[in-house]
Amino acid sequence: MNSAMIRILGIDPGLRNTGWGLIDVSGSRLIYVGCGSIKTDAATSLAVRLAHIHRCLTALIEAERPDEAAVEETFVNRDPQSTLKLGQARGVALAAPALLSLLVAEYSANLIKKTVVGVGHAEKAQVAMMVRMLLPSCQIGSPDAADALAVAITHAQHRAARARGAA
Repeated sequence: MNSAMIRILGIDPGLRNTGWGLIDVSGSRLIYVGCGSIKTDAATSLAVRLAHIHRCLTALIEAERPDEAAVEETFVNRDPQSTLKLGQARGVALAAPALLSLLVAEYSANLIKKTVVGVGHAEKAQVAMMVRMLLPSCQIGSPDAADALAVAITHAQHRAARARGAA
C-alpha cells in the first residue's frame, strides 16, 4: 500500500462562516495541519461576501497546497432564501479548489457524522469531540472549523476505501 503523504482540505460552506480544515494523511495516520473560519460581513452585498469567500479559499489553497479537497453537501433548510444563499456559498467552496485543479469530493452531513462519530445523526458537539480525539493536537476555534476537519477526515477514510477497492 502506498503511504505517501497527502494533504486534504475539508470545507464546511456557509455564507456567514465557511469553515476550513487541513490534515495530512499517511496511510491510516491523520495529522492535524490547521483549521479556521472565513467570516463575511452581513452588512455587505451577497456578491461581495461570495467574492471574499473565494479570495480567502484561493489564498489558503495557494499557501497550503492541499492535494485534494472535500466539501460538505448542503442540506435543504425550511427557509428557501437561506437555502439558496447557502447553495451559492457552497458553489464558491466547490469552484475555488476546482479552479486550482484540485480533485473535489462531496459528502453528505449524515455520512460525515457516521464516519467520524459512528452515528449518522450525531450532534455537533459529538462531532467536535471525536475530531479532537482523532486529531489530538488540533486547536479548534469554531464549530465550522470542527465540521471542516470532520469533512477532511471523512474524505481521508473514504478515499482510502476507494483505493483498496481499486487495488
